[in-house]
Amino acid sequence: MSVPARAAHAPSYYAATRNPAPLRPPLVGDVRADVCIIGAGFTGISAALTLAEAGIRAVVLEGKQIGWGASGRNGGQIVNGYSRDLGVIESRYGATAAKALGVMALEGGDIIRERVATYDIQCDLVPGGYFAALTERQMRELEHQKRVWEKHGHNGLEMVGRQASQDIARTRIYCGGMIDHRAGHLHPLNLVLGEAAAAESLGAVIHEDSPVTGIADDGSSVTVSTDRGRVIAKTVLVCGNAYLGDAVPELTNKIMPVSTQVVATAPLDPKLLDSLLTRNFCVEDCNYILDYYRRTADHRLLFGGGIVYGGTDPASIEGKIRPHLDRTFPELRGVTLDFAWSGNFALTMTRVPHVGRLSPNVLFSHGDSGHGVTTTHLLGRLLGEAVQGRMARFDTFAALPYFPFPGGQRLRVPLTVLGAWWYGLRDRLAF
Repeated sequence: MSVPARAAHAPSYYAATRNPAPLRPPLVGDVRADVCIIGAGFTGISAALTLAEAGIRAVVLEGKQIGWGASGRNGGQIVNGYSRDLGVIESRYGATAAKALGVMALEGGDIIRERVATYDIQCDLVPGGYFAALTERQMRELEHQKRVWEKHGHNGLEMVGRQASQDIARTRIYCGGMIDHRAGHLHPLNLVLGEAAAAESLGAVIHEDSPVTGIADDGSSVTVSTDRGRVIAKTVLVCGNAYLGDAVPELTNKIMPVSTQVVATAPLDPKLLDSLLTRNFCVEDCNYILDYYRRTADHRLLFGGGIVYGGTDPASIEGKIRPHLDRTFPELRGVTLDFAWSGNFALTMTRVPHVGRLSPNVLFSHGDSGHGVTTTHLLGRLLGEAVQGRMARFDTFAALPYFPFPGGQRLRVPLTVLGAWWYGLRDRLAF
C-alpha cells in the first residue's frame, strides 16, 4: 500500500527558519495511554507537557506536522489577555467571572517564558509589546483598558503620547498608544517544536501524519481511531482548533475559521530597522481589522493583518498586505517580500475561548479568536489540570455561556462579514 506524502508546512518565514526536528512516525497499530490528545499545536502540546511534568503519559495525534496550523503561522506576538476585553467580559458575564478570568489573563505569557527558560528553547524571545492608537477615540479606549487591567493586577502597562510613540514605531499614523512590558514576540514554530521535544523527553509520545477518523467512548475508556491505528485512553483532549476538520463533528460548527495574512521582507539594514522600531517591541494597532508587525532575529520586518471569514485565502496575500505596510512605513515602499503566507484561527461568537466536555472522558478547548499564542498555553495547562482532577479553573471557562454564530453553516460567514464591515467603517471614519 502506498503511503501518501506528508503535508509540508505553509511556505512561511517560520518554516524556512525552523530549528532541526525529527519527523515523528504515524500511529500504526493499537496503543494504550492515560490520555490521548488530538492536535499538536500550542494547546495540545501545552497540555502534553503539563501532563508529562506530572508523570502522566499522553499520546498526541497530529494530522499533519507539529505546529502545522495556526501555531506555526501566526504573528509570533505574546499578547496578554483574551480577544474580548476584560471590561466587556465583566459587563456580559459578571464581576465574578471577570475576576476569575482576570487572574489567569497573564498566565499564558508567563508559561511561555518559564518553559523557554526551563527547557532552553531557542525561539528568539524578545520582551515588550505596543498597542498603537490611530485616533483619539482609540486612545481613550486604551486608557479605559489600562484601568480595567490594573484592577485585575496587571501593572506592566504604560500610556505614551504621540512623540514617545515615534520612539517605538517611527510612523506618522499613530497618535499614541500603550506599552505592555509583559508582552513580547518570538518564533512560534520553534517554540512549539521546543515544547514538543520537552514533552517527549518526559515521556509523551507524538505521532505526526495521523489524522483522527473517529472517537468512541464506552464510558470506561475512549478509543481514538486513525487510518492505521487506535489509541485507547482513559481521557481524550480535543485540541484541533481551526484545523480540526470533521474529526469531531460535534465541534465543527462551534467556531468559524478565519484566515489572516502575513508577509516577511528580505533582510533589511539593521540601522534602518533600528530607526523604525527602536525598542524592538511587537506592535499591533487598535483597529477592528488590525495590522500587526515586528522585527525578526535576522533583521526582517514581519507584517500581518487582514482577515477573510470562512478561512479562504485572498487572491493575493501581497496585494492585501503591502498597502498597509506602505502606509505604515513609506520608507519600505517597494521592499522585496521574501515570504507571504496565510493561516486560519478559530473564532467564537463571544471572542472568548470555547471550553467544555463532550462527555465526562472527552474534554475540548478551541476558539482562541486571534489571541492563540498565550491563551492556548493557559488552556493547555488547564486541560492538564483537569485530567489530574483539579477542575476549578477549567470549569471557570466551561461555565461561560456559549452563543453559536447566527445564520447556521450557510449564513454565518456573510452575517459576520456584515458586522465586520460596520466596525471597519467605524475605524476608517474614526467615530
